[in-house]
Amino acid sequence: MSKSPLARSVALAALGTSLTLPTVSQAAFIEDSKASVEARNFYMNRDFRQEGAAQSKAEEWAQGFLLRFESGYTEGTVGFGVDAIGTLGLKLDSSPDRAGTGLLQRDRETGRAQDDYGDLGVTAKVKVSKSVLKAGTLMPKLPVVQANDSRLLPQSFQGGWINSQEIAGLALDAGQLSRVNQRDSSDHEPMIMTSGNGRGFTGTGGVNSDEFNFAGASYKWNDALTTSYHYGALDNFYKQHILSATHVLPLGDKQSLKSDLRFARSTDDGDTNVDNKAFGALFTYSLGGHAFGLGYQKMSGDTGYAYIGGTDPFLVNYVQVGDFAFKDEKSWQARYDYNFAAIGIPGLTFMTRYLSGDNVDLGAGASEGKEWERNTDIAYVFQEGPLKNFGVKWRNATVRSNFGNDLDENRLILSYSLSLW
Repeated sequence: MSKSPLARSVALAALGTSLTLPTVSQAAFIEDSKASVEARNFYMNRDFRQEGAAQSKAEEWAQGFLLRFESGYTEGTVGFGVDAIGTLGLKLDSSPDRAGTGLLQRDRETGRAQDDYGDLGVTAKVKVSKSVLKAGTLMPKLPVVQANDSRLLPQSFQGGWINSQEIAGLALDAGQLSRVNQRDSSDHEPMIMTSGNGRGFTGTGGVNSDEFNFAGASYKWNDALTTSYHYGALDNFYKQHILSATHVLPLGDKQSLKSDLRFARSTDDGDTNVDNKAFGALFTYSLGGHAFGLGYQKMSGDTGYAYIGGTDPFLVNYVQVGDFAFKDEKSWQARYDYNFAAIGIPGLTFMTRYLSGDNVDLGAGASEGKEWERNTDIAYVFQEGPLKNFGVKWRNATVRSNFGNDLDENRLILSYSLSLW
């Protein structure tokens, strides 16, 4: 699609804020650029059921906007470009006794949800052949660090990241992150490690980090098999190695078996005691619009699984609320999905799953920790007409535990995405 004069002006203005344009033709930078806006209306209710809960429920309603811009590259052996994302979250309903859903930024002194919050992130990028270097705002989705996008606004990081795909099928990644902007915050802060009862971590209190180094390789052997190795190190907290493999075995007409295997080894750094081995396997049998999944996950070592606080851990049993990654925990999962496109209703999907975990080591003299979680998702995205790209999703979760929160949760998410050019 050809670009309007306004589109060209916005693209050039965005680039001008981050780098000086080389004196070569900028046609590819303009013509390959794209921009979109996404609106999210998010209601969340988390009802705490355990005795003595400090808060009976967390319930909030908010409106979010995400404006994304992604340029092409200037022409020449070395191409320059820029990406940008602007976010805005607005409070629609909250109160001090119901705050804390993660939808809205809270005042550090009063705990009240603020009326609005947001951020503007810019990323400069340089491309040589099939290798791209990015610096600025990043939202990585790698096994060792996965930015979370499960609330009103997404989590982001500040840092540098190089991705190279010079060899067909091989993707190489390396980089360093220095700051994190959490999903319910407009502040860029040092990183910390996830914590909590049942993890078994020591040496993490009052510690933070401004350095997360990562590297890895993923190789697609063929259309069926992909394997990867990734390394991550959060300075002052832990070092981690992750191996993974996914394989899809065709079994006949509209049938397949997908195998997803993951293993992680985490060790201490600084004064922490991190020591964990995490194994996970998820097998999914697909038949037409149906998908039946069975998963197993096991933690071993002196602690639970380590990852950057607020991110999504790379675990097969990480679901809507829990990660089932406590010290010595063993857990299994049963899952069912259905895509209604199989019966002529594209855009409508359904998912339900049940997970159970036990054998959690809660320390000397404590009983064995146990927990379970049940999730249900129903989603529909309009495929055509005036409401095209308008989505409705309802997410429900029930969690019960003898060492953590008992809760019932509902999330209702209305979203609309519009391509600006």
